[in-house]
Amino acid sequence: MEITALQRYKGSTFEAELDNERKIYLHTDIVADFGLRTGMELDREQLRRIIYASNFRRAYQRALYLLDYRDYSAKEMFDKLADTYKSEKLCSAVLEKLKSAGLIDDERYAGNLARRLIVSKRYGRRRALRELTLKGIDKFTAEDAVEEYESSFEENLKELLETKYSRYLTEPDDRKSIEKAKSSLVRYGYSFDEINRAVREYFENMNE
Repeated sequence: MEITALQRYKGSTFEAELDNERKIYLHTDIVADFGLRTGMELDREQLRRIIYASNFRRAYQRALYLLDYRDYSAKEMFDKLADTYKSEKLCSAVLEKLKSAGLIDDERYAGNLARRLIVSKRYGRRRALRELTLKGIDKFTAEDAVEEYESSFEENLKELLETKYSRYLTEPDDRKSIEKAKSSLVRYGYSFDEINRAVREYFENMNE
């Protein structure tokens, strides 16, 4: 097939017309990289490589745009790109380039998210691990990230009892109110053993 017309479309985008019929839109870098010009003959394999390179560039630039606003896990970024670019091969290649550049790093992402979940939101171990895995972080990376904050869980639970749930803990015999607090803390990701111990200590300190 022949490039029957090649002209600037707008900004850094060129419009290439093939055999006076099909039109494709390419960034100026792609035009330069492949030495495209009017009258140039292309076979199907050449055209496939040009289109792949163009889509790769668009997907990579899209990823950079997304990363300007927040960090992403590898799975999050892959899924985000796959919504637009349906090629698994293309999205995987873009992801590898992002990883090589240090722009996607699941260990860094997991560490930052674990700190936010545990230090800021005061989630327990179970909830923190669940949130990390939902973001696509593998089990071992998630466990390593959470382990750094192991000493925070007991203090976080104590603080939740003394602030957010103190209104439920006015009487040690008010089982209904105490169970409400305990149920909420389970959703925070704390185990029954952790919660029962913390509630017992709460009332002991109150009596003292």
